[in-house]
Amino acid sequence: MGRFDGRVAVVTGAARGIGFGTASRFAQEGASVAVLDLDEASAAQAAARLPVADGARAVGIGADVSSTESAEAAVERVVAELGGIHILVNNAGITRDNLLFKMTDDDWDLVMNVHLRGAFLMTRAAQKHFVAQRYGKILNLSSVSALGNRGQANYSAAKMGIQGLTRTLGIELGPFGVNANAIAPGFIATDMTDATAARLGIDVDEFRKMNAEANPVKRVGLPEDIAAAAAFLCSDEASYITGQTLYVDGGAKLG
Repeated sequence: MGRFDGRVAVVTGAARGIGFGTASRFAQEGASVAVLDLDEASAAQAAARLPVADGARAVGIGADVSSTESAEAAVERVVAELGGIHILVNNAGITRDNLLFKMTDDDWDLVMNVHLRGAFLMTRAAQKHFVAQRYGKILNLSSVSALGNRGQANYSAAKMGIQGLTRTLGIELGPFGVNANAIAPGFIATDMTDATAARLGIDVDEFRKMNAEANPVKRVGLPEDIAAAAAFLCSDEASYITGQTLYVDGGAKLG
């Protein structure tokens, strides 16, 4: 018996990185999983790699989470193809880093639209199913950058907005059997952070070592670290937890 047997989980931005790691964990624990990503071919390829349990399924769906029509269509497709929806992980994200005086309108709008508007639109589309069945788990991905980070005014604002959204969802949806929580990862070794190293002109291994030294556990995080926390917060074991943000950062913000 898996923890998520008979459940359907949707993970946005799940073709790689934290999203794929989280989707894999849900599949390992018995869920049918919908991998959502902007490119349907990439989503389908990722879904085909998931360790799906007997009796469960995985599908890849192309969706632009910042579009109302696309978000709603994606949720309805999940319900039609997998038979329902029980868990939503809002993970899709991009970065457009720059100092404030160099940041363009597009830099701001793109990041806010994917992270914050995307979480809003996907949650609004899913919650009608959650409320009707009086059961649902919502997990939003914030970041330690929500506390402020040089060159990330757009990203920091979006990620702190995610925390406010999460608390409000906990208040509004709690009476209907729906839990809403967030995870704020610290440095996680992914393609996205590797791209940051390249942009800064720093060797990837050196960049990871620098970030490992910046936290008390002296290692970087892995997608599996976030997936483990996600699996707990989206399980029935966490049914008395809602509106919370869990920092999974190796203690980086303790100092």
